Amino acid sequence: MYILLGIIVVVGLYLVFLYNSLVKSRQMAEEAWSGIDVQLKRRADLIPNLIETVKGYAAHEKSTLEEVISLRNQAQSIPSGDVAARAQTEGLLSQALGKLFALAEAYPDLKANQNFSELQASLETIESEIQMSRRYYNGAARDLNVKVESFPSNLVAGQFGFSKREYFEITDEADRAVPAVKF
Repeated sequence: MYILLGIIVVVGLYLVFLYNSLVKSRQMAEEAWSGIDVQLKRRADLIPNLIETVKGYAAHEKSTLEEVISLRNQAQSIPSGDVAARAQTEGLLSQALGKLFALAEAYPDLKANQNFSELQASLETIESEIQMSRRYYNGAARDLNVKVESFPSNLVAGQFGFSKREYFEITDEADRAVPAVKF
């Protein structure tokens, strides 16, 4: 009788351990996504200042400026939990920003502008932080996904509604390509 009671207690404690481990992994993934969201917001806040600075120098490059503005607005309208759509749109926005910086090469006065240089440096710093946040999030998502899919934690995960997280990644090879800018 004591052996059976001991086995039940050990199994119960193990299930509690698995549940708590899943909760911890889910919280890590949510915290990691919050880090990405903060960096993307910082980048989105810098874009209007960058656009206004470029407008004065490259008025005839209106289509590139409009593309950046449109993609920024589109990225901000995507719900925070839609990782795949957010990743795709943010990838397109990064590509459009690359085109914008490539345009600056054609305008020496713009390139020499202190405000533009500071905005460009800030944006480059934020891009680096987005990459670090993305790696952290993807690691947290991987850990949660492994627990959700692995036996026996998958039994506990299924019972309590834990689900896999999507990775924040660029899935379209065209989004990874270096933008071609022709003058």
